[in-house]
Amino acid sequence: MRPLIGIPPCLDDRGRWRPGRRYHYLDAAYAEALSVAGAVAVVVPPQRDPDAIVERLDGLLLPGGDDFLPDRAYPADVSFDPVPETQRAFDAQLLDAALRRGLPLLAICYGMQLLALHCGGALHFDLPTDLPDASPHRLPEPDGRHPISLAAGSHLAAILDDRSLQVNSLHHQAVADPGRGARVVGRSPDGVIEAIEAKGDGFAIGVQWHPEKMDAPHRDRLFGALVQASRSRSSAVGSG
Repeated sequence: MRPLIGIPPCLDDRGRWRPGRRYHYLDAAYAEALSVAGAVAVVVPPQRDPDAIVERLDGLLLPGGDDFLPDRAYPADVSFDPVPETQRAFDAQLLDAALRRGLPLLAICYGMQLLALHCGGALHFDLPTDLPDASPHRLPEPDGRHPISLAAGSHLAAILDDRSLQVNSLHHQAVADPGRGARVVGRSPDGVIEAIEAKGDGFAIGVQWHPEKMDAPHRDRLFGALVQASRSRSSAVGSG
């Protein structure tokens, strides 16, 4: 059986796609990567009962998205594209329900930041402002890359079979503190957190880069690990 993996889409509630309408949208690369890895992708927009959705899923992918708004003033030249509160609240509830049920989780960019907040952590809301000595982290597509190092013994290093690699980078926000419920397992040379894992025995990984846009071997290893963990959990639940 191909496991069912849910993906919450982004919400446009400001008429960016078409004035006067609300739209859900999602980069097709996420579903394509899951399909190649052997899963069925299910788009799950904001709804009233996240627990009922999670009960039907085998895994969860939290994709990239818009910005978290800071709790303090930033320079006038720093702009934010805020995630709608409806989406943020639903994504947080969906994440909480998935972790409580032990669903395998891959959280990407905005998704990783949401995971850190769930674990009691904190964010850098604008890297050039908060960490002015950091290297650029908004690199041009499709070839912009910077190095990262992964922690020895981490689940992520085992999946990617490498402790040093080059990744894409499309963000200006980042995790400042993963919280007590997660641990840092990857950093760029300037110290910016690039990967976290929720503590415990389950599969719950957050990455700041976009593996769905990476080369096929890298993409397939990471999405394949999510699919395999989801398939194994589904089999264990079914046999139990």
